[in-house]
Amino acid sequence: MIYAYAKLTITNPDALAQYRDVAGPALAKHGGKVESTARDCTVLDGTPDIPNVAVLLSFPDKDAALAWANDPELEDVHALRRNAGGSDIHLLG
Repeated sequence: MIYAYAKLTITNPDALAQYRDVAGPALAKHGGKVESTARDCTVLDGTPDIPNVAVLLSFPDKDAALAWANDPELEDVHALRRNAGGSDIHLLG
């Protein structure tokens, strides 16, 4: 199992709502799932840019995570997320 951290700074809540409708099936297509979502983040150390939403995703392995990120059939799904505001996703491992 491998994890990914998604940091979202929402500026378009309507696009985020549309993304939520399709995000789960898009993740599941590659064995991914949402492990945890937080809207209230607390800094423990440093001075990071605090997101509106932080999400921990899991995938069976790195190849599955990369397949999800690069799947041409999911281009519209990823575009919805990006249109919702700032979006950074880091693969942990």
